[in-house]
Amino acid sequence: MGTLLRLATDSHRVLKLRAPGRLHLGFLDPAGSLGRRFGSLGLVIDGLATEIELSAASSDEVLAADTAAQAEIDRASRYLKLLREHTGLQMPLRVQLTHVLPPHAGFGSGTQLALAIGRAFAHWHGLELSSATLAHWLARGLRSGIGIAGFDQGGLLVDGGPGADGMPAPLLSRIAFPSAWRVVVVQDERHRGLSGTQEKQAIATLAPLPQAASADICHQVLMRVLPGAASGEFAPFAAGINRVQQLLGAHFAPAQGGAYTSPAVGRIVQFIADATGAQDGAAIGQSSWGPTGFAILPSQASAEAVLRALRATRLLEPGLTVSIVAGLNRGAVLSEHACEPH
Repeated sequence: MGTLLRLATDSHRVLKLRAPGRLHLGFLDPAGSLGRRFGSLGLVIDGLATEIELSAASSDEVLAADTAAQAEIDRASRYLKLLREHTGLQMPLRVQLTHVLPPHAGFGSGTQLALAIGRAFAHWHGLELSSATLAHWLARGLRSGIGIAGFDQGGLLVDGGPGADGMPAPLLSRIAFPSAWRVVVVQDERHRGLSGTQEKQAIATLAPLPQAASADICHQVLMRVLPGAASGEFAPFAAGINRVQQLLGAHFAPAQGGAYTSPAVGRIVQFIADATGAQDGAAIGQSSWGPTGFAILPSQASAEAVLRALRATRLLEPGLTVSIVAGLNRGAVLSEHACEPH
């Protein structure tokens, strides 16, 4: 009777999960000059997210609400299959991809989709599984751990790079992002950032980042970026981000055709920085392999002002979109409600 009751109850359950996007603001030491590679700085942002629903079904199915989500069906199906292999649980489920982050654009779409499905699957079955374990099962977080930590708690994050055991990178620092600060996000639908095999090949063919450059990046993060965010001091925060992005943009330029994957995005974020009229008046750069660029500003008013100035130029080409978002100091949100059985 207990099993029958559970099945009847499950047929009325719907889980909804919203996983926020993140910006990858830079690696600390991609060459591993001290033995441990990568290490990442990242920021979880509001306004861009992957959303899924999970419910009972007569047989497994993955559905998509729009064309963008349709392109992620195969990947979502693969994650569901892997979860079954690791847990041995075979109850048929329906996964609805309500909304997905743009893929290969610098928002961590693959990790957020994997963890969204993994967390919903675990909750459905009453399993206590960490996000790090789910990511390991689903082959996510192989270089950066900020997507995993961001899924759990949001904020401004630093990880220490993945360990030799293959588990995702440990979280070293999590600071609440100042609520007044804003991020201008610049997207270019005409370009895609490197991923998968192409990303591995690009990293392998680049000359190692000099240890002095890595030391400079770590110095900027530890003594400018993190203290600036923790104390709400924008100028040192911006100066640190700009220096990190300058060093990494030059390092990755041979693999992505310049400091920015999309030159048009690069022109816009540079315009925003210049429009502030102050040195380090904005923290600008590219998220991961792009093409998404960002400009972090100290207030909503300053973000709106530079956007007004931007719209008076010819820099906003077709295919480019610009939006203002806040940092997000919480992670994914899971909710459950009842509905009529399918």
